[in-house]
Amino acid sequence: MSEEYTRRGRNWFTAMGVLFLVVAAVTLVRDIIIWSPDFVVEFFFNSEINAQKISLGAIVFGASMIAIGFGKRNIRAR
Repeated sequence: MSEEYTRRGRNWFTAMGVLFLVVAAVTLVRDIIIWSPDFVVEFFFNSEINAQKISLGAIVFGASMIAIGFGKRNIRAR
């Protein structure tokens, strides 16, 4: 491999962002399968804190981690 490693987004922030996105997506898909999509949408808009709102927050947090990861320089392996 050359000394100039040009691939972007290969760092800790990007990996953790993808992890948060996958976990949140699995949680939302699981809830849609267990309950109907109407219930899941209703859970998004009620006043209680529930798993759907936490999943939405995890998606936002994961996307921001990926954005930070693509903005940072790559860490070269030894």
